[in-house]
Amino acid sequence: MTNRTGGNQNNQKFENDLYKAADKLRKNIDAAEYKHVVLGLIFLKYISDAFSELYLKLKEGRGEYEGADAEDKDEYRAENVFFVPPEARWEFLRSKAKQPGIGRGVDDAMVAIEADNPILKGVLPKVYGRPNLDQRNLGGLIDLLSAHELGTVEARNKDLLGRVYEYFLGQFALAEGKKGGQFYTPTSIVRLLAQMIEPYEGRVYDPCCGSGGMFVQSEKFVESHADLIKANNNQTPLRLSDRISIFGQESNETTWRLCKINLAIRHIDSSNIAWNNEGSFLNDAHAHLKADFILANPPFNDSDWSGELMRDDARWQYGAPPKGNANFAWVQHFIYHLAPAGSAGFVLSNGSLSSNSSGEGDIRRRIVEDDLVDCIVMLPTQLFFNTAIPACLWFLSRHKNGNKLRDRKGEVLFIDASEKGCMVTRRNREFSSEDIDSIANVYHEWKQKTNNYQDIKGFCKSATLEEIEKNNFVLTPGRYVGIPDQEDDGIPFEEKMTQLTTQLKSQLQQSAQLDIQIKEQLAKLGFEI
Repeated sequence: MTNRTGGNQNNQKFENDLYKAADKLRKNIDAAEYKHVVLGLIFLKYISDAFSELYLKLKEGRGEYEGADAEDKDEYRAENVFFVPPEARWEFLRSKAKQPGIGRGVDDAMVAIEADNPILKGVLPKVYGRPNLDQRNLGGLIDLLSAHELGTVEARNKDLLGRVYEYFLGQFALAEGKKGGQFYTPTSIVRLLAQMIEPYEGRVYDPCCGSGGMFVQSEKFVESHADLIKANNNQTPLRLSDRISIFGQESNETTWRLCKINLAIRHIDSSNIAWNNEGSFLNDAHAHLKADFILANPPFNDSDWSGELMRDDARWQYGAPPKGNANFAWVQHFIYHLAPAGSAGFVLSNGSLSSNSSGEGDIRRRIVEDDLVDCIVMLPTQLFFNTAIPACLWFLSRHKNGNKLRDRKGEVLFIDASEKGCMVTRRNREFSSEDIDSIANVYHEWKQKTNNYQDIKGFCKSATLEEIEKNNFVLTPGRYVGIPDQEDDGIPFEEKMTQLTTQLKSQLQQSAQLDIQIKEQLAKLGFEI
């Protein structure tokens, strides 16, 4: 991310150095497999640190801990700390790190932790005893993580584990390429979605939730606006679960496990995060849910979504989606699951804005005519690790039955953010905090119909239904925002034209002289032109 403070730069250096050190131990293990080895150990180190810190307080028995039993599981549950049995504690594993059977020991530790913490049952990886994992390298990884405290109160206050886990997810997604993007959406995109949707309170739904980034950023949004929420509601939410219930679904079991761990790190209730092989179209785990907020990044242009099996599905209110592209199946799935005053923000390919194939144009027209589309944001290229397909953000709102902020009937806000963001690697671009603020602020000013909102040529435009109809319901922002005006350099037109004419005359004279010289040189070689 650009425009970081010095402290944030130091944080990123720590995360980067830790990842590089861990990656050196990977050797011939594929990144897709190795990520479970590393992320599982990071989680184990975190819960063991948190456990050990509280264990020492209980053991000393001072103040509020007087008479406490350090081996009583209820003592840890009371303080939102996972209980770690003796054979799974980090120091015990570290003492065995150089032994050939350390992998089996870590697997046994994961099983023991799940047995004492039902919320983690079936979630933690048991991959450490596999023959292809070099046990010496595993011991080296344990030694590497031993030098860092991830779960102490101080580390939790700094969200150290959350940052490390998030950074590692991104780096593994980059290493895996296209497949990696299936479980990870770049943080700056998720932050922008959350900042525009503003999930203060209610039910948050992601039917293709990957590793849970949408839920994590929803929590961060609530925490970052705690003072505002307190002023409006006379209470301060400490965690996302105090104000928000999350619902999700994931069709990839290993990705589902990553999500469960990612949420467990932050003590976010993941009991409504479902997994099944069929996915949200064929086996909707939350079929009756009406969500207040939907945030999602579904697969782009998915041609293998089994559309031929559900041509008459109740979700297709605006027309049956084409069998070869799931874009408008996702859009209508989101609409179907929105509460009467609900809002949705999601990522789609740019093709969804203009395609007329197989009835997509008609579906898009009906959705616009039903006044569900709030905003379209054109994104820059290279924001995603997993695809070069140009992408955009859609924002929908069911405003007719109670959304008091929406009073721009029939209008759609178009934002062209294709020139925003900065390259952070040769292959990857990110939005800065300033980019996110500028886009979100324009949206909220427009949505609340304040006097602060103004169309900005080349960046944003509030278009009427009539204007959209004239463009055949194509929603590409460039058709509406126009081209930015060139900055006026203050030189009068007549003077500027005189300068340009003089410059052109000089260039033509130089060109004529070069032609003569070329002809003379060719003549010397016996060639005539």
